[in-house]
Amino acid sequence: MEDVVNIEDLRKLAKKRLPKIAYDFIEGGTDDEVGLTTNEQAFRKARIVPRYLVDVSVRDQSTTLFGRTYSSPIGIAPTGLAGLFRHGADLMLAEAARDANVPFIMSGSSTGSIEDLGKLAPDHGWYQLYSAKDQAVSEDLIKRSADAGLRTLVFTVDVPEGSNRERNTRNGWARPLKLTWKTKFEALMHPAWMMQWLKHGTPYFDNWAKYAGPDATADKVADLVAYQNRAPMTWKHVERFRELWKGNFVLKGIMHPDDAIRAHALGVDGVMVSNHGARQLDLAPSPLEVLPAIRDAVGDKMTVMFDGGVRRGLDAIIALCMGAKFVFVGRPTLYGVTAGGIPGAAKALQIFRREVDISMAQIGATSIADLGPQFMMWKDDEDLRRNKR
Repeated sequence: MEDVVNIEDLRKLAKKRLPKIAYDFIEGGTDDEVGLTTNEQAFRKARIVPRYLVDVSVRDQSTTLFGRTYSSPIGIAPTGLAGLFRHGADLMLAEAARDANVPFIMSGSSTGSIEDLGKLAPDHGWYQLYSAKDQAVSEDLIKRSADAGLRTLVFTVDVPEGSNRERNTRNGWARPLKLTWKTKFEALMHPAWMMQWLKHGTPYFDNWAKYAGPDATADKVADLVAYQNRAPMTWKHVERFRELWKGNFVLKGIMHPDDAIRAHALGVDGVMVSNHGARQLDLAPSPLEVLPAIRDAVGDKMTVMFDGGVRRGLDAIIALCMGAKFVFVGRPTLYGVTAGGIPGAAKALQIFRREVDISMAQIGATSIADLGPQFMMWKDDEDLRRNKR
């Protein structure tokens, strides 16, 4: 970690540690993977106009979200199957988030348990819910999240069907996960990961074990997860889950303002503008492109959050200026925990925090509350007149 300067350095270290089959699972998109470029390039196209002669000697990036003040506006998004990349990664990410005082969303496909998250980071842990085919399972997961003391439930709505992830297909990814001789040979070039695989085998989805029957193997539990997560999701599920969950209720994957408006009408507390890391619909717009319309539709009524393509602190600043109240990152912290465990995840968060701080000084903002569209490049004279301090 001593030589790591930015998120790209962590990505390279993660790639070095992982065999191709695992690294491609992190990096891959769907179809032609146009969306991966779309998400990141949206930030490259944006321009921020700095304001000078502002006293920025003291800067504060603390941010209040659902009544809790966090030390930074960047939290950790849910990333499934994290335990495949480093054993125990889910709770490592939770610990890093807790220590940095930012939120962590445990994936619905995590290899750590809701109960352990509640013990480790009750004030920082959120849980991601997918709709299971057996609704009794979904409802029990909601109950367990409440019993564990978690305060925020994130219902992810942007996976109506498994996507066409061709990297995984070419690598022989299937259920049950069995490494071919070719894959094993390539994995020998990554001995630390290979030793982990030989010791622990298929990652164990702790949260689902109780639904797979007594003494269920890791493979049996994984099969259950794959089956249950291919379930229909409708607004009726939103209504039911809102009724059951008494804490903060968030929909993740919202990309259209009309869906955000409907979510608000059903009592949803927040939406996360996201296209699932460009892993579901390849030609979807970037979340950044649709963020302003969603902000205009519901930004004064509910909490609008953002996820997708953030690789720099300045990216997060852009999303905040364009209407997000908070930003989440997935791959960057996954790179970190893969490369270096808890210190690696902490390093990723430290990098973002430092870059946000520097960027705030560069543009003339002393607090996160200062950020807004007034810092974005104007399109015409009328727009310029609107973008006043």
